[in-house]
Amino acid sequence: MLYTGKGDKGTTKLFNTPSGERVSKGDITFEALGTVDELNAYVGLLKVKVENMTFSTDNEEKSIAHILHNIQETLFIIQAEIAGAGMTVEKKHTDEISIIVDQIENTLPPITTFFISGGTDIAALSDVIRTISRRCERLLVRISIEKEDIVGEYTLSYVNRLSSVFYALSRLFNHEAGVSEIPPGYRKE
Repeated sequence: MLYTGKGDKGTTKLFNTPSGERVSKGDITFEALGTVDELNAYVGLLKVKVENMTFSTDNEEKSIAHILHNIQETLFIIQAEIAGAGMTVEKKHTDEISIIVDQIENTLPPITTFFISGGTDIAALSDVIRTISRRCERLLVRISIEKEDIVGEYTLSYVNRLSSVFYALSRLFNHEAGVSEIPPGYRKE
């Protein structure tokens, strides 16, 4: 059954909610859970669109879909962490995506300015995901301030690094398609 009706009055439970108590769905925890869920869904959409794409590092081909799947798995850990399930992001997760960002950047021209989003559809989608990951990060920072001991030691660094992954992927997708990066003109017409 997909519904129980227990949340019809705007309350629900988390993994660590004391017996007999309910939590308002208006609590920041659920805003964060929903944003991580939204982020995960968009990552899934991008994963489908890049199913057979790879990029080359010094000694191997990396599957972009596999990288995105691993990100989704870690996002589920973050949701479980926020919901009080006793899971947490580990340093190795942040290290993994830091290496990926470095590997992608090594295949691209250096960044000298901001770029206007767009180019290919997958580059634009990656930029949308980048902005959602930033919103997710802001919510997790708020939770870490308002509710001690909910956000683990490496979760904020992981989510901070996510926006870099999606920025790097956006640039990679456009570069691979031969689409030039366009810096903003700041309306100097």
